Amino acid sequence: MVITLVQIPGEKRDVDAAITGGKASTPTYLGLDGLLMKYYLNGDQGGGGVYLWASREKAEAWFNDDWWPMMEGRFGVRPTLTYFDSHVIVDNVAGEVRIER
Repeated sequence: MVITLVQIPGEKRDVDAAITGGKASTPTYLGLDGLLMKYYLNGDQGGGGVYLWASREKAEAWFNDDWWPMMEGRFGVRPTLTYFDSHVIVDNVAGEVRIER
C-alpha cells in the first residue's frame, strides 16, 4: 500500500465550506482505479488529502504532469505531494494488525 499526502497551503475553511468543497469533488474519486480511500483534510495551515493507493504505480498515474496545473488552477497555489510506503497497519475496526510487503 502507498499513502500520498497532498497539502494545499491556505487558511482553514469553516466546516460547511470544507464539506461542500469535499462533496463537490467526490464523484472524481469514486471508483478511481487503484484508490482504496481518500481523506479530505482541513487545518489551520490549509487543506489537502490523504490518499491510500493499491500501488505506487496507481498513485503516479493519478498524480501525473496534468495534475499539477489543474490543482494550481483550482486553488491558486502549488500543493506539495509526499509518497509514503505503509508496511504495518493497525486496524482497530477489524481488530487486526496487517503486514504489507
